[in-house]
Amino acid sequence: MISNRFDVIVVGGGHAGCEASLASARMGCNTLLLSLRLDRIGHMPCNCSIGGPAKGHIAREIDALGGEMALTTDLTLTHVRIVGTGKGPAVRTLRAHADKRLYPGRMRHVIEQQANLSLVEAIVPDLITTNDCTVSARVIGVRTGDGQEFYAGAVIITTGTFLNGLMHCGEKQTPGGRYGEPPSLGLSEALTRLGIKLGRFKTGTTPRVDKNSIRWDGVEEIPSEDCPPFSFMNDKLDVGRPLLPCWSTHTNLHTHKVVRDNLGRSAMYSGRIKGIGPRYCPSIEDKIVRFEKRDSHPVFLEQEEWESNSLYVQGMSTSLPAEVQHEFLRTLPGLEQVVMLRPGYAVEYDMAFPDQLFPTLESKKAKGLFFAGQINGTSGYEEAGAQGLLAGINAARTAGGSEPITLERQGSYLGVLVDDLVTRGVEDPYRMLTSRAEFRLLLRHDNADLRLTPIGRKVGLVSDDRWARYTRRRDAVKQELHRLENNYVTPRDNEDLKSWGTERVGTKVSLQELLRRPGLDYNWISTHFPSSGYLTQQDEEQVEIQTKYEGYIKRQCCQVADQAKMEHIVIPAELDFAELHTLSMEGREKLGRIRPGNIGQAARIPGVTPADLQMLLILLEQRRRVSAGNQDHAIDGHNPPSI
Repeated sequence: MISNRFDVIVVGGGHAGCEASLASARMGCNTLLLSLRLDRIGHMPCNCSIGGPAKGHIAREIDALGGEMALTTDLTLTHVRIVGTGKGPAVRTLRAHADKRLYPGRMRHVIEQQANLSLVEAIVPDLITTNDCTVSARVIGVRTGDGQEFYAGAVIITTGTFLNGLMHCGEKQTPGGRYGEPPSLGLSEALTRLGIKLGRFKTGTTPRVDKNSIRWDGVEEIPSEDCPPFSFMNDKLDVGRPLLPCWSTHTNLHTHKVVRDNLGRSAMYSGRIKGIGPRYCPSIEDKIVRFEKRDSHPVFLEQEEWESNSLYVQGMSTSLPAEVQHEFLRTLPGLEQVVMLRPGYAVEYDMAFPDQLFPTLESKKAKGLFFAGQINGTSGYEEAGAQGLLAGINAARTAGGSEPITLERQGSYLGVLVDDLVTRGVEDPYRMLTSRAEFRLLLRHDNADLRLTPIGRKVGLVSDDRWARYTRRRDAVKQELHRLENNYVTPRDNEDLKSWGTERVGTKVSLQELLRRPGLDYNWISTHFPSSGYLTQQDEEQVEIQTKYEGYIKRQCCQVADQAKMEHIVIPAELDFAELHTLSMEGREKLGRIRPGNIGQAARIPGVTPADLQMLLILLEQRRRVSAGNQDHAIDGHNPPSI
């Protein structure tokens, strides 16, 4: 019989819940994962994709820290491409389609085999706290729908779209968090009693169509590409069979007319949906209304499983009635006789505004309570998995009596994601974009392990095998960069250089400088000046990027160092912003609600002005002087830095 006492409890078995529970258990905590349906752990209810711009970066960061998403993707993918190839290494990443049956199957198998991790199928309508007072409440457990009580040092809520979930398909409304599954009821009320402010968001999915009903000469085939793996634990991709293509088509004026003629039947445009939808993944209704001058929008057909004929119609999320969906699908080139297997739908759900969280993802309203995934107002599997991983790490450390960790936005996309959520909050479902990272040249997908694996090792998530692979790669890249910097060509080599297709040199030039020449790549260097060490294809890519972009990388490192000065000016947790009348009224309200931990974070809060920051610096310096008993000493011997 299962115990009712654990170190960490995770509520919800989606992508956030999977990463959270695995992280906690792997760190040695006795962990319980509670899910409405155990057969839907790791389910992919929307598209079948992992990766893409910024999302691929996050998937690799999850892997570098010791998470599971990339490993599972490598083993279950059906299609993969490199995206962002025309925009340089900061944007370049992977995008894969995973088999929607195999992916959750493999994830559940890993969870079931994980030591320290128990699974229970149950709904959680209530939390157990030590105090009903919202100022000092601490969450110590959960209460299930059948009356069971489970206790823990930390609880993580990863309920996705299930809190009071309501699905919409035209005029039809069905309670549920996703197709075929009931909503989670009661927990929203429990969170509200703790003083946690909830909102209502909306997301959606597309119709599924039968592959056998496609007219193939009307669509364009997009083949899979030869790509590196998502996980740093794999040298190459090998799923044991040829990968599948996907296909592209497009909407047209006929499509747009069908949608416009039926806007009044859309749950979104009829007013039946009150929740706020995603800005960066709009429904087909939104696209046609918001971009009324466009005659066409791209549409992609993605195969959901190896052994299924179901195609996901990427780009046509909708809440229109099923018969209207069938009608507009048949206006697309290649889909004139398409068979619709399942209509798309929209889902409304309760979310908790994330500016009520610390950067550790622990609630400011209740100690021991963590939030991760779509409940924090995000969208996407990758964003959810990354938050789950961080919440799992910090819940485990909190339960074990250790200090939680935070990830700086200068060091990872996960750091950018969390900082944006807790500092700026959300007005609509948040999606990670490369443009959100001001230092994205440093946060490339190719160097995620070099940035984050030491952190994963420190907290106990990186195995000996992964650490050995990391140190080999780190050392191999470092040694090769040293070789290129300290080996030269001279004018005596000019005939060879000419025969190899590059310009002569007028003086001694390092191989490093040679590699920086336009048109030359590392393969050219290794062919004519081979290394004695072993480098993988990914090692070679790392060497080439660090060499060719060295100047830009150094410039961003200097910018990071400048920003870090502000991050190191700590704001005391007990500071009462309401009493700081030299600040603007909006500044006092925003600072008091978000409670930034340092000046750098305060500077990123919308509504906090440069004048507010300057006054805050002066007040902090005055407090420091009083505390030190030295009225004449200023910060570093100077006035507070200007903003």
